[in-house]
Amino acid sequence: MNARIVLPLLLALGLLGAIHWALNERPVVHADGVLVDAEPEQSAPHDRVSFKHGAFTLEPLADYTIRARLLSRENYRFDAGAALSPVDFALGWRGMSDSAVLEQLDISQSVRFYTYSWRDQPPLPPRDMARDSANVHLIPADARIARALDRVRVGALVELKGQLVRAVRADGWTWVSSLTREDTGGGACELMFVREVDYRQ
Repeated sequence: MNARIVLPLLLALGLLGAIHWALNERPVVHADGVLVDAEPEQSAPHDRVSFKHGAFTLEPLADYTIRARLLSRENYRFDAGAALSPVDFALGWRGMSDSAVLEQLDISQSVRFYTYSWRDQPPLPPRDMARDSANVHLIPADARIARALDRVRVGALVELKGQLVRAVRADGWTWVSSLTREDTGGGACELMFVREVDYRQ
C-alpha cells in the first residue's frame, strides 16, 4: 500500500483510539473527600422464589442496593463463571471512596479477586479498608443492564440494585454470594443479580 495512504490511515486510527479511550476508558477524577458516606443496604429478599437465568438457577438470598465508587473493573470470558457473571466491579464507599486514600493504594483485580497494597503506612486501618470495599461479581439481568455496566468507567459513582444470590448450574456447579461486609479472602465476594444501574461519570 502506498505510504502516502498508510500514514494518514494510521493517524486516523490512532485518533479514533484516543477518542474511544477518552470517552469510554479514561478514569473519572475526583477531588479529595469522601464521596459515598453510607454502607450498602441489605435486607431479607422480598421474593425468595428461585428463577432460571440462562443455564443457571438463581436463589435470592438478600435484596441489595450498593452506592459506591468504582475502584477497578475486570471482564471475564473464559473462567467457569463467565457465562453468568461477565464482569467484576471493585467498589468502595466511606473512606474507600476518598481520592486522598485511593491515591496511596495500588489496586488490581485478577482471577475473581480484588487486591490493594500500600508502600509505607496504610492510609486507613486495614480493617476499615476491607469493610468499606468489596469485589462484586455482577450478573446482568438482561442485555440493557449488561450494556450499562459496560459503560461505567473507573472512578464513576455507581448505584446498583438487585439481589445477592446463590447460583446453581445444571451439572451441580454452585456459586454463593457473601452476605456480610466483614469477611475477606475466598468466598468474601458478593454475587449480585443486577436489575437496575445508575452512574455518574
